[in-house]
Amino acid sequence: MPLRNPADLAERLPAKGALLGLDLGTRTIGVAVTNPERTLASPRETVARTKLKADLAHLFKLIDADAIAALVIGLPLNMDGSEGPRCQATRQFVTDLLKARDIEIALWDERLSTVAVTRTMLEADLSRARRAEVVDKMAAAYILQGFADWLSAQKARS
Repeated sequence: MPLRNPADLAERLPAKGALLGLDLGTRTIGVAVTNPERTLASPRETVARTKLKADLAHLFKLIDADAIAALVIGLPLNMDGSEGPRCQATRQFVTDLLKARDIEIALWDERLSTVAVTRTMLEADLSRARRAEVVDKMAAAYILQGFADWLSAQKARS
């Protein structure tokens, strides 16, 4: 099964290849992508969730279009590190995704990602409507950038 912890995924990744980051919400999926060198994560889009099959079909189009090497999916841990219902929903989504396609996936701790992104947008004086429009894809980019930075630090240690 290609669900890996971040360290195992880091060992299996090719030298180059974009990563796709997902911030799974109950109504939307924030999507971000890195450049092939994995130095910069950029927000891509916010997908309104419908049916699982349609959501997966849309994500697979993105994966294929950018020749994505792996997915990084935010795991919404509680502040104490425990897993609640949202973690269970994320793990179920990953299970369903892996049934539909064999792809490398790592889960990445996303605690406070939305808070950090919202704070940045408030500092930039974005309107409430604009914040609501972009928060999910910005959170996905924040999560993905954290993973990309961690990967870079792992390479530097080797």
